[in-house]
Amino acid sequence: MLNKKEILRAKRHVRIKLKMHGTSDHPRLVVVRSLKNISAQLVDDSSKKVIFSLSTKDKSVKSKFPSGGNVKASQAFGEFFAQKAKEKGFSTIIFDRAGYLYHGRVKAFADALRKGGLQF
Repeated sequence: MLNKKEILRAKRHVRIKLKMHGTSDHPRLVVVRSLKNISAQLVDDSSKKVIFSLSTKDKSVKSKFPSGGNVKASQAFGEFFAQKAKEKGFSTIIFDRAGYLYHGRVKAFADALRKGGLQF
């Protein structure tokens, strides 16, 4: 069962998602955070497919920092995700914060993406 905050966040996400539309050239980057981890995925809304996905639970990421639920881990994960996305050929994205406030780990992740060379 979801609490009131989660229900309101889900409503915000639906409202935001209606205005955003990712394509194969400019995919939508969706950020999902939990208490212990953060994950991100590039989505092509025109073909309704996930292009690329990465999480702090992955072995390649988890070895670099033990806990994925803090701001430092979000910054490191953002730089790592930006590097991998650039390798895949993506430089411009549409940032979807999934209804979360642009504060704390989400902001640190977004700043690290910009530092890594992604534009949004």
